Amino acid sequence: MDSPAPSSRRAWRWIPSLYFAQGIPNVAVATLAVVMYKNLGVSNTDVALYTSWLYLPWVIKPLWSPFVDLRGTKRAWIVGLQFVIGVALGLIALTVPAPFYFQATLAVFWLIAFSSATHDIAADGFYLLALPKTQQAAFVGVRSTFFRLSMIAGQGGLVFLAGSLATSTGDIAHAWAVVFGLLAGFFFLAGWYHSRALPRLSEDAPPTERGNPWQGWWTVFSAFFRRRDILTVLGFLMLYRIAEAQLLKLVIPFMLDEREVGGLALTTEQIGIFYGTLGVVALTVGGLAGGWLVSRFGLRKMLWWMVAAIHVPNVVFVGLALTQPESLTVIGGALVMEQLGYGFGFTAYMVYMMMVASDGPHKTAHYAICTGFMALGVMLPGMFSGWIQEQLGYQNFFIWVVICAVPSIAACAFIKIHQDFGRQETTD
Repeated sequence: MDSPAPSSRRAWRWIPSLYFAQGIPNVAVATLAVVMYKNLGVSNTDVALYTSWLYLPWVIKPLWSPFVDLRGTKRAWIVGLQFVIGVALGLIALTVPAPFYFQATLAVFWLIAFSSATHDIAADGFYLLALPKTQQAAFVGVRSTFFRLSMIAGQGGLVFLAGSLATSTGDIAHAWAVVFGLLAGFFFLAGWYHSRALPRLSEDAPPTERGNPWQGWWTVFSAFFRRRDILTVLGFLMLYRIAEAQLLKLVIPFMLDEREVGGLALTTEQIGIFYGTLGVVALTVGGLAGGWLVSRFGLRKMLWWMVAAIHVPNVVFVGLALTQPESLTVIGGALVMEQLGYGFGFTAYMVYMMMVASDGPHKTAHYAICTGFMALGVMLPGMFSGWIQEQLGYQNFFIWVVICAVPSIAACAFIKIHQDFGRQETTD
């Protein structure tokens, strides 16, 4: 028997685990792949270019998001795709030691990215159906926290484990095979758990009429682009993260590269501790603070504070590149400062996408379209960031990143925010 929308207490049974699981494939594609390829000797240009292409499934997922709305339940999509991702992660573990590892692992990363993008559609749609609007903004901090905890586990714990295994065995490929094997096992457990923990919602059902799916697709998709403010919406989605998208691809190579070429010469284990653990903890704290403040004061009052928070701390990388400090305390403190600001500032992006999706009846598909443009806004700048860095050097590259805040700020100046959107009117 279908149940009504879960209460806040019941939501704690599945929101943490669902968004932890949602974060793992993203970490695998965005971070673990970068560290692994850098460890295996791939150039900055190739690392940035090919791993940025892996964002394409997140970019084009709006093309099939209406079918997730119109076919099957979101609960079934979530559980099935978690098992598929588990199989794909196992294939990475099997192909990393092969002589053709680069081509083989890239192909499987594409499968992971496609499955993960579809999983995101279903998970975010389930979230919007299961929680009333008064709880959605408040739980942004919770889902963000557990998404970030998956980053700690991935780019912190697993990167540290890969570095330790590579040091002790002398076999980098074997070390990464172990890491991806562990991730595969985790996803099989996640699929089993969510097959039991996710509630069955009466609202989580495809339409009873079985018409032409392409007609339904066009209705859902075109409704988004008929918005009167579509240009300002797209401008915000594409430009808000233009600086961070470039920074993201080069932070790890910058920390791993030798000092002679402008890097910090950290070990893989040190990156796991400072960037993957302390940095993500700061990111999480910033996200929780941002979610709480938006729920108290609304997005309109918090927007410009969050814009400043996401861009101003990028200056710390200019300082790190200029001084190349040897003190791990200085490096760690700078990373924590930047990640704290990013976590706080990114909340504005998440809540704005919810506001856009909530304006119409097709919340799942429209939220997926928003996240698709978000991915495109990360993919395009990231693709060329490695080439730009190799032309400019690390110092000038990070100065360029700071300058890229200008189009982001301009895009924020044109958006319109519903009065006090995100602010809770009731307390649980």
